[in-house]
Amino acid sequence: MKTRLVALLLTLALGTRTVAYDWPQWRGPDRSGVSKETGLLKSWSKEGPKLLWTYKNAGLGFSSFAIVGGNLYTLGTRDDKDEVIIALDKGGKELWTAKIGPIFTFKGNVWGDGPRGTPTIDGKRLYALGGQGDLVCVDIRDKGKEIWRKNLIKDFDGEMMSEWGYSESPLVDGNVLVCTPGGEKGTMAALDKSNGNLVWQSQELKHKAPYSSIMPADIHGVPQYVQLSYVDDTVGGFANGIRAKDGELLWSMPIFKGHSYAAAPTPIVKDNLVYVTTGYGGGCHLFEIAKDFTVKDLFSKKIQKTVKNTHGGVVLIDGYLYGHSEGLGWVCQEMKKSGEVVWNEKNAFECVSGSITAADGMLYLYTDDGEVGLVEADYKEFKEISKFTIPEKSTYPQTRPTSRQSKVWTHPVIADGRLYLRDNEFIFCYDLKK
Repeated sequence: MKTRLVALLLTLALGTRTVAYDWPQWRGPDRSGVSKETGLLKSWSKEGPKLLWTYKNAGLGFSSFAIVGGNLYTLGTRDDKDEVIIALDKGGKELWTAKIGPIFTFKGNVWGDGPRGTPTIDGKRLYALGGQGDLVCVDIRDKGKEIWRKNLIKDFDGEMMSEWGYSESPLVDGNVLVCTPGGEKGTMAALDKSNGNLVWQSQELKHKAPYSSIMPADIHGVPQYVQLSYVDDTVGGFANGIRAKDGELLWSMPIFKGHSYAAAPTPIVKDNLVYVTTGYGGGCHLFEIAKDFTVKDLFSKKIQKTVKNTHGGVVLIDGYLYGHSEGLGWVCQEMKKSGEVVWNEKNAFECVSGSITAADGMLYLYTDDGEVGLVEADYKEFKEISKFTIPEKSTYPQTRPTSRQSKVWTHPVIADGRLYLRDNEFIFCYDLKK
């Protein structure tokens, strides 16, 4: 009886224990935006979970976070002129900063200056891409000492689809770092991750670079990179599959025709299905990839016009896609041929653009006004559980008054039992453990 009681107590203890994972890159280890952590709070007080610390010197920018070994890495600015990598310890104390390059801005930019991408951690190395195309590799064990650097425009003749700056988060895959310079020399490029030397640049795909980040995939046993691209204001945008070993174009499909300000959300890949959604005149598509890499769009033209995600991303849970859409608010859409929007919610957590992540059966919604929502990941209905608003919102330096039209656009991150949020200069860390 005593043995059984001890076993039962151990089972109960382990069953409620928070299982923690690192978050080493954009949208997590597999770039899905879904954390594998368990044992998290299922509801909050009106003030939200316990606020552990606030960091107030991240500067301008919309970069999200990489969390490894309890330390946080992100991109920001210093002295209103340089983009930098920022490293914080588990208590929110600054460990070091390292320069990426000059701050991204342009005349008349009303949507916010500074870096856009999220750093990628691979062992002792950190890779970061600045808004002006500066790509750097630094040693996180040596206070951000620079190992190598390239510039996507100068070194690879890169070209963005529009004027809002490089926003991609670089991908490390085996021995290469893969990125999207865009332009006539090749839309995508693979570099030796140890020294930045070019391994290949896509010769068949020569479109302009989007704002989205690459999704690695294995479709029909062929490792490849799924990425968006843009030709011009007449032809429009595409989704593409590039073979990982040599940059050969395996397949390409149109996702919208004509002008668009940005193609930003990361594609979702499940087996041989690729889901793409874009805003600014875009829509949604579900591409079925055959063994010979011929492609069919499973969505009807009517369905293609439904979900239009600007840049907050979507997550896939048990066959259903969750995220924010222009005109519909928060949505749940089936990831199958019907593409039915099974529910949408316009009145809760209202925003022009909202970002999302998921963990432990819950959705974490983050609006562009700084409201945070906890919602059950339930395809049957929208179930709001808790909400709060971040305690402080950024003000902008007098030298950059035009930046004041920018909003809260950083994607939330869940790692090590914590929720990380950002609004430009402010980074907030909340305790999610039961």
